[in-house]
Amino acid sequence: MNGAESLVRTLVAGGVDVSFTNPGTSEMHFVAALDRVEGMRCVLFLFEGGATGAADGYARMADKPASTLLHLGPGLGNGLANLHNARRARSPVVNIVGEHATYHRRYDAPLTSDIESIARPVSAWVRTCEDSRAVAQEGAAAIAAARAAPGGVATLILPADTAWGEGGEVAAVPALPERAKADEAAIRAAADALRSGEPAVLFLGDRTLRREGLDLAARIAAATGARLMAQVANARIERGAGRHPIDRLPYPVDAAVDRLAGTRHLIVVGTTPPVAFFAYPGKPSELQPRDCAVQVLADPSMDQTDALERLADLVGAPKAAPVPSGAKPEAPTGPLNADTVGLALGALMPEGAIVCDESITTGRNFFPASRFAAPHDWLQLSGGSIGLGIPMATGAAIACPDRKVINIQADGSGLYTAQALWTQARENLDVLTLIWANRSYAILKAELANVGANPGRKALDMLTLDQPPIDWVSLARGFGVEARRVEDLDSFLAAFRAGLSRRGPFLIEVTLG
Repeated sequence: MNGAESLVRTLVAGGVDVSFTNPGTSEMHFVAALDRVEGMRCVLFLFEGGATGAADGYARMADKPASTLLHLGPGLGNGLANLHNARRARSPVVNIVGEHATYHRRYDAPLTSDIESIARPVSAWVRTCEDSRAVAQEGAAAIAAARAAPGGVATLILPADTAWGEGGEVAAVPALPERAKADEAAIRAAADALRSGEPAVLFLGDRTLRREGLDLAARIAAATGARLMAQVANARIERGAGRHPIDRLPYPVDAAVDRLAGTRHLIVVGTTPPVAFFAYPGKPSELQPRDCAVQVLADPSMDQTDALERLADLVGAPKAAPVPSGAKPEAPTGPLNADTVGLALGALMPEGAIVCDESITTGRNFFPASRFAAPHDWLQLSGGSIGLGIPMATGAAIACPDRKVINIQADGSGLYTAQALWTQARENLDVLTLIWANRSYAILKAELANVGANPGRKALDMLTLDQPPIDWVSLARGFGVEARRVEDLDSFLAAFRAGLSRRGPFLIEVTLG
């Protein structure tokens, strides 16, 4: 077998059995190998940002990497924004990028670029293969690098001649090291802070937001009176009825500062201390009070569950903490706006739903409205680079084909990667996309005020999407996805119920004032 086939067989043997692709000439031998090897599902995207975003969504729900297949440096460049999001979500991804043949690179052909330099800022591991007989070993190393704690993007660059040249044997993935344990002194210091009687917050991210981690955190809170809080944007939160709820730190700086006001001890587990997304004149970058002591108990690379278990034991936490109960919202009445849409989402989402949230401004109140909804997973725009929502939902649906995926999607950011709707139709994926059509980059209007700018008509024109308005229904149908437009609450509820009741991709354009 050639190098490409040895790589595909190594990927499949190593548990990487989905490839999100947008290939070109240099990758044709890899494409041919995909056809010869059983066990690898190939999913085509019309744009590389769709492939990389889907790899992120897949990893968040499957807890293992998929591979991408991208065309040279420009193809990798097209996918960088969602590889950035994957890096921030700590999603394991085996990112395969084609390259000119090793002997052809010196001729500086039109598509020649420095692929390693493009890949390095978003990758935990980067390597260029130079020998077809070593491709399998490099592929196994890439799987191990992607899966190594805390998880990340491993970029393997594959020159064309290493793909078509004679390959070596299928390689086994090296054993992964165990996650490091939190230091005993750090556990004791956190326990002392929590038992001090001073206001304390357990600030959580990553694995602590799964059900086991939230149960442990709730037990610690019950014993110590600490507040629980998640970071602003999270890769995945397991939530809904029967699960311990957790609030997120607000995105706006003033609201975040208010939420943390009075905190004397911030115990950080599975994330980093909170900072503002951007710098604003006269506002702080660090969001906790100046007199607050910050302690990182377990960073994202560490065994966060073990750290919480040991902390719970040390503070004498009860064996279980009561889960708050409450009724999920009733289907709302009244006008169609962000508040009634949030209530509808909480009322109607089915058990096991996966919510992929790129709702930006419209959806800021959706999270509390779904606190007591049916049990579900909530995935967010973790890296802040817009254009993730539709691809992330696509990847999540491939990872979990028996679960309904609901993509709550801002219209402006959705336009970055709308091509992924075509992939949803091609693969007949069970994704319900809700487009919030306020026909503007609404968040940037608020940011103009936050940074102290004084906009005029020309500046405001750069933030509107209504000249002409985008027709999402026609756009979706052009990609093969059934779609409806709604302009009042009754029509929205009827369309939402219809989309939930059927399998396959469905889009609702929700016209908001």
